[in-house]
Amino acid sequence: MSDAAATADLRWLRALAGPEFRRADTLRDERGAEGGARLERWLRDAAGWLPVRAEPARRIAALQAAIAALPLRDAADDGVRGLLRAAMAALRADAADPAALAQALGAVGEGARRTLGLWPHAVQFAGARLLITGRLAEMRTGEGKTLVAALAATVMAASGARVHVVSTNDYLAERDCGEMQALFAFFGLDGGFVKGGMAPDERRAAYRHAICYVSGKELVFDYLKDRLAGHGLLPARVAGLRGFVRGDAAEPLIPALHVAIVDEADSVLIDEARTPMIISQEAEGLHEPALLAWAMAGARALREGEHFRRADGRREIELLPAAVDACPPLPGDVRPVWRARAWREQVLRQALTALHLYQRDQHYILAPGEKPEEGLKVQIVDESTGRVMADRSWEQGLHQLIETKEGVPLTKGRDTLARMTFQRFFRRYYLLAGLTGTAAEAATELWSTYRLRVRRLPTHRPVQRRELPAACFADAAAKWRAVAGEAIAAAARGQAVLVGTRSVEASEAAMAALLARGAEATVLNARQDAEEAAIVGRAGASGRITVATNMAGRGTDIKPDPAALAAGGLHVILTEYHESPRVDRQLFGRSGRQGQVGSVRAMVAADDPLFKTLPAPLRAALARGRGLPLAVRLAQRDAERRAWQARKQTLRQDRELHRIIGIAGSTT
Repeated sequence: MSDAAATADLRWLRALAGPEFRRADTLRDERGAEGGARLERWLRDAAGWLPVRAEPARRIAALQAAIAALPLRDAADDGVRGLLRAAMAALRADAADPAALAQALGAVGEGARRTLGLWPHAVQFAGARLLITGRLAEMRTGEGKTLVAALAATVMAASGARVHVVSTNDYLAERDCGEMQALFAFFGLDGGFVKGGMAPDERRAAYRHAICYVSGKELVFDYLKDRLAGHGLLPARVAGLRGFVRGDAAEPLIPALHVAIVDEADSVLIDEARTPMIISQEAEGLHEPALLAWAMAGARALREGEHFRRADGRREIELLPAAVDACPPLPGDVRPVWRARAWREQVLRQALTALHLYQRDQHYILAPGEKPEEGLKVQIVDESTGRVMADRSWEQGLHQLIETKEGVPLTKGRDTLARMTFQRFFRRYYLLAGLTGTAAEAATELWSTYRLRVRRLPTHRPVQRRELPAACFADAAAKWRAVAGEAIAAAARGQAVLVGTRSVEASEAAMAALLARGAEATVLNARQDAEEAAIVGRAGASGRITVATNMAGRGTDIKPDPAALAAGGLHVILTEYHESPRVDRQLFGRSGRQGQVGSVRAMVAADDPLFKTLPAPLRAALARGRGLPLAVRLAQRDAERRAWQARKQTLRQDRELHRIIGIAGSTT
């Protein structure tokens, strides 16, 4: 089907998504950035402060009853396909026809039963309906979100739309696409996936499938590559009239931005939106080795309080007037630009940032290069997922300063060619939807930034997970001893045990405590990311202890074996509260999935980084094991406020750069 025809078929989606989507039709290229008077904009944003609503049980039951009444089980395969075609025709005529939508979902559900052996339960059908209507469905961990996304993607693709199912990483994109491929094929649709390392022609072919699974980072980078190649990728409603590329340009990688279904939406749209995606090229840059060595030597000699101070609660360094004068003279062979005091302050501030605010085995690891002669190199660790971002580097000399700090070979500087935030990119879709287990805490930001309304869905089966009393210890050493004891005791009972940590360093400290007690355990962090699937697959065995960073908290199911379930299921130990309670809920959600038994406990220390911004009396109370709930609530609220402000600032900067480039006459 041509892109022009697909654009025409998308009208039913726009009508179904409701009034906020119709407002987006007046935008140049982004949804959610509406104009209007200040009061009008404020009133629209204020709607995001309303409490998250639960999907009414009567609506879920009515949808289930309508699907149950369809003649599905006795129909031939062609009859099931015919039901979907008839439903799509009815929806194009009347997008508000609930019977037609129920028929479309029922037909696709029957296709899933025949091809995958999975008949969606009522909550999964309700989740798919929310996605089709441009909402964000909050579904508990283990409720089968992969199938929900596939149901909605199939219905949307049946209208001719290009559907992108956005995952948090390459592994999940490839896995989910493979698992759902038979469902798509049953209805004559094709599915593909994009992952790192693919050649441009492979990517181009994957994006031309009706349904394409891709991580958020790969998707944005490919969009930027198209922009650099001169492809404007106009909004879908305009693209059908004017085409997607100039006549003298090659085909773009991404043919259209019609529909995005974002899995683990809070991770992609909130956590990963902290920094813009940047395409750059190697360049000599301004930061020569002699300057980097001077800056790092000067930073090591400076004293906190006298020469610099750290911004309270933020990853920023503030230089004090005496800082530059306390440093040794500049080397004679550096560029003249660095003689200016302002430039020296800039590189010295970056050196202090590298020295004090970016820690090995927390923000980055040292990993062997691809060739033996390359030695060790700095690789960034994604703090929200615990995974290595092998092809990423920090800007403005920070990466090279960290390399200088660690004494590893310097990489070249990089010049920025193109950049875009997740916020600006995902607002360009004709229809944006998502699903996750933890969205309520971010509902205000999701509405304000993306105009995504969150709806909470009930669990298919009652939750049987037990949340044991949290414990706070005086320091990290006491915490790790207690964590090891807790894990060993649970494993001895026959439970499977997951010890969740925030960083590579913390995961290795937990392993050391377990080994000191003679316990056997497996660790999963950024050093073992290639083995993730195998480690997670074994983590549900009775008596097994797995220590993991956030890698085990998103998109993966730990399935306790029968012996572990008989002993109490999966026991999750949270060893450090995260800046967002959403991440804590994700970790706890590994246990007790789909009504299984399970247990969770938080075991933290008063000197954990999250608590360092709290008043001294409250930290002292924590060291005595008192005031933990209040401390967690205050620290997380403050951290989330700062993080949201940082993301808003990132978006403002991105818009301003975009505006300046536009004034300068850029075609992008």
